[in-house]
Amino acid sequence: MTLQEIIDASSRIVFFGGAGVSTESGIPDFRSQDGLYHQQYDYPPEQILSRTFFDMHTEEFFRFYRDKMLVEGVQPNAAHKKLAALEAAGKLSAVVTQNIDGLHQAAGSKNVYELHGSVHHNYCMRCGKFFSAETVKVQTGVPHCDCGGIIKPDVVLYEEPLDSRTVEGALAAIADADCLIVAGTSLTVYPAASFIRYFRGNAFVLINRDETPADRLADLVLHQSVGEVLSAITV
Repeated sequence: MTLQEIIDASSRIVFFGGAGVSTESGIPDFRSQDGLYHQQYDYPPEQILSRTFFDMHTEEFFRFYRDKMLVEGVQPNAAHKKLAALEAAGKLSAVVTQNIDGLHQAAGSKNVYELHGSVHHNYCMRCGKFFSAETVKVQTGVPHCDCGGIIKPDVVLYEEPLDSRTVEGALAAIADADCLIVAGTSLTVYPAASFIRYFRGNAFVLINRDETPADRLADLVLHQSVGEVLSAITV
């Protein structure tokens, strides 16, 4: 079956996406040849984006975070827009994303489970007050609240657990789906990569530029760009 035929036959599609969904919007991924893990910094990105590093080298963390995680002027691409259209048409029940850029919501998606948090949510570690990404972007050094507390991005760092309510919602959506589309992810980051095991529906589709460990399990595998594939779908 083609992807169009699978989508036409489905009514509870769940889209599970990774960094490859947002690269076409100009946001670098982590593991591609030109991704963040292949760029040179004083510390490896895996170390910088850890809770230990945040606590011990907070200013250095924010120097990297502002430079590489708060990408300015990005807009939803064809993939984000088509997913929002599928949801509006009653075909797609949820988006589960490993991305922290908020582009699914910007495109119009309503039911989005952000497994790794969002750059658009930031909170004071002392009083709990929330701040926008712009507040973190414009401050220099370590951003502080009026109360004096450090403002921490509400993103999941290495060594931190995923939000339990977000995980529960995402797993329930996947378990209830009749079609699961996994796209733009290498399926190597756990525990998120294990979520596909909860799918019990009819069609498992994999869209990714490179091979993944789950290719052999999929009903349809497309080694193409996510935007190119989804933009060809009619709703």
